[in-house]
Amino acid sequence: IIYQAHVKSFYDSDGDGIGDFRGMTEKLDYLQDLGVTALWLLPFYPSPLRDDGYDTAEYTAAHPAYGTLADFHVFLRELHRRGIRLITELVLNHTSDQHEWFRQARSARDNPHREFYIWRPPAADGGPPNNWGSHFGGSAWTLDKGTGEYYLHLFAPEQPDLNWAHPPVRQAVYDMMRFWLDLGIDGF
Repeated sequence: IIYQAHVKSFYDSDGDGIGDFRGMTEKLDYLQDLGVTALWLLPFYPSPLRDDGYDTAEYTAAHPAYGTLADFHVFLRELHRRGIRLITELVLNHTSDQHEWFRQARSARDNPHREFYIWRPPAADGGPPNNWGSHFGGSAWTLDKGTGEYYLHLFAPEQPDLNWAHPPVRQAVYDMMRFWLDLGIDGF
């Protein structure tokens, strides 16, 4: 039995109005009593929360409002002690525009992180390179005035798409996944 939960709305342990890992840990007996055998967590990584955490700004940490990695460790240990597995939602189509990879990518056209994202020069009229639309409406391209090129975002402009054709992107993502698997999560 898989139970899906959002840390920020599940249980607030400290009265600040935001759920957290300590609150989730306090409610693990409740989940066990429900017969839950796996918990699926929605994104809990640092994020500016422009899209409810689906705009990841750092892949190997917990959002500070939800607690620390130490809080996560305690939560995971107690989850496993009850025989409950943990699946985490991992957003791999895009990052936040606040992610260090994108900050580096937009700093200069020759930055090694530039190819982590999909960039195109403007069309002949100076507009977007094509007529692709974003799932959230409008163009799927946003002009980066600093470098004079457009970057692709199939969702919000604050969510630039990763370039999966670039092997270093795949390796960076695999390394990040290994980080979480080494911590003991059971899947993505």
